[in-house]
Amino acid sequence: MFVLNVIGKGAAWEQFAKLGLEPAVLLSPGHAFDLPVTGENAEAMLAQARLLAENLKLDVNLVAIAHRRKKLLVADMDSTIIAVECLDELADMAGLKPKIAVLTEKAMKGEIEFEAGLRERVGLLKGLPLSALEKTWSERVRLNPGAKSLTATMRAHGAHTILVSGGFHYFTRRVARAAGFDEEHGNHLGDDGERLTGEIGEPFLGREGKWEVLKEAVIRRKLDFAEALAVGDGANDLSMIAHADKMGGLGVAYHARPILRQAANAVIAHNDLTALLYLQGYKDSEITPAD
Repeated sequence: MFVLNVIGKGAAWEQFAKLGLEPAVLLSPGHAFDLPVTGENAEAMLAQARLLAENLKLDVNLVAIAHRRKKLLVADMDSTIIAVECLDELADMAGLKPKIAVLTEKAMKGEIEFEAGLRERVGLLKGLPLSALEKTWSERVRLNPGAKSLTATMRAHGAHTILVSGGFHYFTRRVARAAGFDEEHGNHLGDDGERLTGEIGEPFLGREGKWEVLKEAVIRRKLDFAEALAVGDGANDLSMIAHADKMGGLGVAYHARPILRQAANAVIAHNDLTALLYLQGYKDSEITPAD
């Protein structure tokens, strides 16, 4: 069995009622609901529902009922859990944001190879004072809406939460603490004690590294892959999201570039991070509010 999960301001189940075989289940009045459908016609129902939702700024996805509430969350950081790309903001401190942001966007769209592109961008920051990292953290980095509720709710229901990024440990450590993740993984920026050296420490964490983090966590915690949720926004998240979907879990493209939207089984384009809870069938009464 599947459900059509519909999320968005003003979402009215009556518009979609004719598509389902059973009454809708309200998750958040006027904001989110489930419409049960059968497996044999689920894909057709999804297509029809998305046609009905055109121009309504609703996120409509097909979600399996089995293992719906996930025991593992693996989330990208930049432009997913936080609102910025940390490297671009560091580049701004060096007066290089226009040049580096173009390369970042190409990498996120999959137009250039991620590792080579990241090493090129970091190389341009050679000589940047370490104080720029703290300034970027304190002045530019902000959690996206729903981040704290997402981790708090999943942890309250027994899930393990991991922040994983092709970005940098300096930021993943702080973002993980602020958002409430259980663990974090990121790359290390080289420095000489005062300034960036323009190098990235080894081992390098890229597209396949994110998938390895997901796989290792599933094995370590003795879970089924169907109990995992992976979320991200760019080409660097393709591997972990594609594998999550392939292995029966849930891969989500969150306000993502086209290359990831086309690959992921679920897409959130209009709502904040609490949408990941509604995708799992949580009701408002079960969601832990942000501090």
